[in-house]
Amino acid sequence: MALRRIALRDFVIVRALELDLSGGFTVLTGETGAGKSILIDALQLALGNRADAGSVREGAERLDVSVEFDTDPGLADWLEEGGFEGGDALLLRRTVDLQGRSRGWINGSAATATQLRELGDRLLDIHGQHAWQSLTRPDAVRGLLDAYAGVDTGALETAWQGWRQAIAALENARSAQDSLLRERERLQWQVAEVAKLAPGEDEWEELTASHSRISNAQALIDAAEGASSALEDDDSGALAALARALTLLQNCEHIEPEFKALGEVLASSVAQASDAAHSLHSYLRQADTDPERLAELDERMGLWMSLARRYRRTPAELPALFAGWQAELKALDAQSDLEGLERAEQSAQQVYLKEAKALAKARKQAAPKLAQAVTQAMQELGMKGGRFEVALQPFAQPSRSGLEDIAFLVSGHAGSTPRSIGKVASGGELSRIALAIAVTTSELGAAQTLIFDEVDAGVGGAVAETVGRLMKQLGRDRQVLAVTHLPQVAACADHHLVVAKRQTAAKGQDAARTESSVAAIDDEGRAQEIARMLGGERVSRTSLAHAREMLGQKTTVAAP
Repeated sequence: MALRRIALRDFVIVRALELDLSGGFTVLTGETGAGKSILIDALQLALGNRADAGSVREGAERLDVSVEFDTDPGLADWLEEGGFEGGDALLLRRTVDLQGRSRGWINGSAATATQLRELGDRLLDIHGQHAWQSLTRPDAVRGLLDAYAGVDTGALETAWQGWRQAIAALENARSAQDSLLRERERLQWQVAEVAKLAPGEDEWEELTASHSRISNAQALIDAAEGASSALEDDDSGALAALARALTLLQNCEHIEPEFKALGEVLASSVAQASDAAHSLHSYLRQADTDPERLAELDERMGLWMSLARRYRRTPAELPALFAGWQAELKALDAQSDLEGLERAEQSAQQVYLKEAKALAKARKQAAPKLAQAVTQAMQELGMKGGRFEVALQPFAQPSRSGLEDIAFLVSGHAGSTPRSIGKVASGGELSRIALAIAVTTSELGAAQTLIFDEVDAGVGGAVAETVGRLMKQLGRDRQVLAVTHLPQVAACADHHLVVAKRQTAAKGQDAARTESSVAAIDDEGRAQEIARMLGGERVSRTSLAHAREMLGQKTTVAAP
């Protein structure tokens, strides 16, 4: 999943730039101040670094950075989860205006800076010239060793959080026992009082309906009797009138066929009216004013209303209030169970210790292997007799990161005692140690693009040739980009880009502006550039011949 293309517009001193990149080992060179690191800065911006309005080119309204990578099937799930489309390529874009407002996109869909950073971690690794500084940070040191050991610390983090939560629950319960007891007693009294009523979920609605029906029983009986009389009165009842009408139509339906259909309608009406009359008789047989039942309902409803007024609720809210108090009381019982909380804390501690001990074992096994690999790289980088160590010291107390402190110790030459990497005085040694670690650990990451930004500062001669050889070796399996000032490193590259700056003046401007450009160069151009790097601004025949000799030998230099 290599980096295919970079496009910049109005970024720092770049007006417009479109650059296609290839696999293998590519170097970027140029005069001091030409802007060799601008591409690195632009890449980091596109991959979610903090936006800065100061990066907008003077005279422009906004900057625009786009980078395109080969697609990776391993990112399909991540893209789908984030709502981004897949495809043959992965396109990231970022803009920043003069107010510092930024916008980002992934494959044309809006993306946050966090999403860009998360994706950037999967796409490329950047090693800067001050990479050694991160090696003094415990998190960076621990991350390198864990990556080398091939361990996932997610389970340890989960176990740590679980243990912390169990400890907090136990401590809170211990410190709040008095208040918990008072609150529990209050809830117990309230629950017991409402439990005497035992309000059903839909009981209030049923009570209301029954009370309304019984309290209006006489009016309902009168209505049923009147309706029954209106249907069945011998002289004026509706049933008798419907029956007479039906008979009259039936007697003449042999003369007028239409009467047959009308008669069927009336016959249906007679049947329905008869059913209604029958139902009214049944209702009247069962109807009763039932004063005793009415009194029971009055008493029950009175209890509901009394409790509702006491707790400032409507009667219909009592069942939910009762259930809520029961749940709170259950939770308080759990918080008051100190023995149970202590067992839970001990169980969580054991889960953490199991994960931490497994991690400690993996770190202990990986530490000497990492130390040996970096020590070997140091020998190749001119630090004969130098030694790299990974020191593991147990913490006084377990921590989020495990049971041991991890530190990188180095000695620059034989016979010296390894010391903390932050106490190594020589700037050249620091750069070479950082490069040794970078080369050793770069092979661990999933990112297929590695960028080295002047990590070879402070080295030269045969060591510089070794740096170039190591980077070319890395470029066989992954894409490597290096910003360098060393001709020995540049001569080992598969591809060579030159960064140049020039003065331009637009119409109406009094002062010229500096603009930077990047271009790929051919073999003759490489010879000229390497000769410049060897001998300064003026290229002599001697330096040019030396440059051509270096380029002619690059295959030999790059051999393992």
